[in-house]
Amino acid sequence: MATIVDKEAAVDLLRTEFGALAEVCADLTPEQWDTPTCLPGWSVRDALSHVIGAESGLLGEPTPAVDVSHLTHMRNPIAEMNEVWVEALRGATGPEMLARLSEVTSRRLALLDAMTQEEFDAPSWTPAGKDETYGRFMRIRHYDCYLHEQDIRLALGLPARVTPADLASALDEVATGLGYIVGRRAALPEGSRVRIDLTGPSPRTYLVQVDARAAVVDALDGEPTVGIELPAMRFLRLTGGRHDPGVDPEDGVRFTGDRELGGRLVANLSFTI
Repeated sequence: MATIVDKEAAVDLLRTEFGALAEVCADLTPEQWDTPTCLPGWSVRDALSHVIGAESGLLGEPTPAVDVSHLTHMRNPIAEMNEVWVEALRGATGPEMLARLSEVTSRRLALLDAMTQEEFDAPSWTPAGKDETYGRFMRIRHYDCYLHEQDIRLALGLPARVTPADLASALDEVATGLGYIVGRRAALPEGSRVRIDLTGPSPRTYLVQVDARAAVVDALDGEPTVGIELPAMRFLRLTGGRHDPGVDPEDGVRFTGDRELGGRLVANLSFTI
C-alpha cells in the first residue's frame, strides 16, 4: 500500500531542516569545511554538496559533467550518481556553498508550498521503489537531510540536534525496513521474536517476528527471543550506516534475551544504500 504523508507537516520539516543545515554551516572556517565526516571520502563540504545536488536534481537541473572515475569509495551506481554533484562542488568556497544552498532550497520550498495534498498523494518514483507517493519521496528527502545534518554536527564536535518531530519522521522511514534488517541483514533464525525499545524524545517500541519472513507485528506470539534498548538517535545513526569513529556499535545498547543474536542484530542494523 502506498504511503500517505501529510503535506504541510512534511514541508515544514524540510523547511526546518534546510534552515538547520544553513545555520550549522554558517561561519565555518576553510579547515572546518574540509573536516572529514564518518562517511567514507566525504568532508563537511561534501555532505552539504550532496544535499544541494539532490535538491538541484529535483529542480530539473542537469547533472554536472565531471569525472569521478578516480574516486574509490563508491559502492554502487546510486553512490556514483551522488558523487557527481559532490565532485562538482569540491572547489566551491564556504560563502558560495551557503549561497547555493539558500538559492536551491528556496526554490524547492516554493514549489512544495504550492503543491496540494492530492499532488503529494500522487504516484511517484522514490529511492524506495516506484510504486509509492511523492509524499513518501519527500519524507525520504527529510530523512536523508536530517542524517547528513547530524554527520556534519558530529564531525564538527557539536551535539546532535535531537528533536521529536524530526526523529519521529525519520523513524517512520526506518520502520519500513525493519523486516529487511531482521530477516535479511541480521538473518535471525526462523521463529525469532524481536523487541526494539527506543528511548529519548521520541520513544517507541518495534516488534518483529520471523515466520517464513520477518515482519513488523502488533504483538509477538511469545516472549522476545532478542531484545535491544537504545536511544532513538543512536538507532537512527546505526540504521543509517553511520559508524562514528571511536564508538562501538554496542555502546549505549541494553540487551535482553539471546545475547549472541542481539549482537548480530546491532552489527547489522544498517539498511541504507
